[in-house]
Amino acid sequence: MDLFDHNRERLTTKEQPLAARMRPRTLDEFVGQDHILAPGRLLRRAIQADRLSSVIFYGPPGTGKTTLAMVIANTTRSHFEILNAVLAGVADVRRVTEDAKRRRGEQGQRTILFVDEVHRWNKAQQDALLPWVENGTILLVGATTENPYFTVNRALVSRSRIFQLKPLEPSALRAIARAALNDPERGYAKLRVELAEDALEHLVDVANGDARALLNALELAVETTPPRETDGVVRIDLAVAEESIQRRAVLYDKEGDYHFDTISAFIKSLRGSDPDAALYWMAKMVYAGEDPRFIFRRMIIFAGEDVGLADPNAMVVVTAAAEAFDRVGMPEGRYHLGFAALYLATAPKSNSVMAFFDALATVENEQDSEVPSHLRDASRDRKGFGHGEGYLYPHAYRDHWVAQQYLPEALQGKLFYQPGRLGYEAGVADALARRREAQLAAVLEADRGAPPEILTSGPTDRDLEQWLARTISGVGEQLGELRDRIFQAVPPGRHRLILDLAAQTGLLTWEAVRRTPEGGVWCRVPDRRAADVLEAQARQHGLELQAPHLLVCSLSRLPKQLEVEGHADVRFDAVIGRNALVMEPDKTHVFRILFALLRPDGVLSLAEVTPRHGQRLYRLIEPGTLDADLFARLARAEEAVYTATEDPMVNWDETDLANAAEQAGFAGLECRTEERTIQKLIAPERVEQWFGGQGAKGRPTYAERLAAELSPDEVARVHAVYRRQLAGRTVPWKSVVTYLKAVRPGTE
Repeated sequence: MDLFDHNRERLTTKEQPLAARMRPRTLDEFVGQDHILAPGRLLRRAIQADRLSSVIFYGPPGTGKTTLAMVIANTTRSHFEILNAVLAGVADVRRVTEDAKRRRGEQGQRTILFVDEVHRWNKAQQDALLPWVENGTILLVGATTENPYFTVNRALVSRSRIFQLKPLEPSALRAIARAALNDPERGYAKLRVELAEDALEHLVDVANGDARALLNALELAVETTPPRETDGVVRIDLAVAEESIQRRAVLYDKEGDYHFDTISAFIKSLRGSDPDAALYWMAKMVYAGEDPRFIFRRMIIFAGEDVGLADPNAMVVVTAAAEAFDRVGMPEGRYHLGFAALYLATAPKSNSVMAFFDALATVENEQDSEVPSHLRDASRDRKGFGHGEGYLYPHAYRDHWVAQQYLPEALQGKLFYQPGRLGYEAGVADALARRREAQLAAVLEADRGAPPEILTSGPTDRDLEQWLARTISGVGEQLGELRDRIFQAVPPGRHRLILDLAAQTGLLTWEAVRRTPEGGVWCRVPDRRAADVLEAQARQHGLELQAPHLLVCSLSRLPKQLEVEGHADVRFDAVIGRNALVMEPDKTHVFRILFALLRPDGVLSLAEVTPRHGQRLYRLIEPGTLDADLFARLARAEEAVYTATEDPMVNWDETDLANAAEQAGFAGLECRTEERTIQKLIAPERVEQWFGGQGAKGRPTYAERLAAELSPDEVARVHAVYRRQLAGRTVPWKSVVTYLKAVRPGTE
């Protein structure tokens, strides 16, 4: 670099817009996008560990896509290259890949290629990059405002992880504005800028989630406002702010995601009979400059698809409104837009016309069916082939209808049209049902019947999804139901951070991994052996980056373990667990720990087997096997096991669990029990364990419990009865599970 190059670079840096100068350089400076970058999230961990795989950042302008790429450039030990898809071509891709191959061979250094506006590359340009992304020569970091699933090569998408960035929250925009005012090096701290609170709120409101728009407006306001002569302060009041940014930028384009997403929201609001939402989404389209004829075209489709025969007049009204708009034009034509939308939103709904597409599918998949003879054209060959013979002319009958079949023989009895029960169609439904009953009777009299339907469906999952599905479905049916009940309480979200309190079985762990591909799963396991099993499963199935973060510790040591590992600031969106608290002696203390580990509005969802309500062995033997006195004392001895106040396994029930959670500060408590009975095989070895050997973790055996009421000879008699009646047999086994859901109240 010569003197002139250095001077030009210095001037360029100095003269950069405020938005470029204030671009964050590290993750700690980055503001917003907590759903993918909060402590513990997958993307943050990958950047910090410099173990990033190919990624594509997708989101509206001004949300930090390019900034994230620059943060990666400042963090990684890999070589970092930048291309802009608007300016770069195949030759540039070849140059970068050749340099990357040489660098990997000579220095062992990876190359990260950042492609801005990656959706603007054509298929040939994207294909030129694909082999090098696939073999790991290049790690792709793409940025796009368009949905990559539609605009980026499918092969590139399949080899990249997609992270969606959202419009920034007002709190994040305020923080960005204040940072620009307080930064002496890149911002305006040296100018002594005074920004009125109402002016800041106006800038934040009109910026509409776009940090670049906010900083551009702030820059214009500061640079064009002279300082006061008295104290040299640059005062930005509401009037100046309104001049700097006057019109809200609506996220909308006529060919991209916002176009399709907004019209989708409009149609779904009409379908949901919500006139307020329908008017809002239509207003957003009109405000952004959408062609009203496009909106009318979609409403005409809607009148046939979603209103249909529930109100046949809808088609007439919308078509007339569209014709009126063509005559009137804008701006008065907005009346006709609103009129048509309100009519459709408030009309009764029916999608029974979808029966036509069922008929199309049948035609596509069936073997060619001949027209029944009585329905064929009789004008040409009635004498030769008998076509038309047997046809019953409906107008010759009362009500202009007669029961006869009009479908091919192979489809006799097949139903396509299912009338709705609203509006005009409600009357159609009753009349049609009676006619179909009569037609069915005609079919039965002719000894004809419809063949059974065989319906198949289901997309092909990716390898990871297939493995996770197999892992989950491998558990018993009841455990699968229990798992589903636990996750029903957890709000869905791909970016959520979930803590599994008892992950040693993996029952909840891998389902959590499947549900949070851009978030993270943390698992508490009691010992290293359980951790090794989970780590081996993750490695075996290629989940190294998605692998759960393992915490080998007791429940009471969770906060300390997080601190030791440098994650004291991690807070979870949800804490889940199965049988995590059964043996905890101080459950209130554990709930307080979990309360502190949750984010405000975080959810706790537990399923705890409640031994106090569990199966009693004495109830499994046949009545009269033991004399009444011995049986009564046997029952008393066994019941004493479940009422021992000093035993943390049995000295609680669902009420105690709910009270402990409430004392810890949880709100929104939902606690319910569910009794289930399964058929359980009692292995002979299990009977012998009850009456011999040692109890688990030093606990008394069943025989030792009985000794409080029974003599040794009586215990032996009971043992013999159990061996004879239970060993090797399947018995109905009762268990009670307590499901607890709670929420940590509060705000950040």
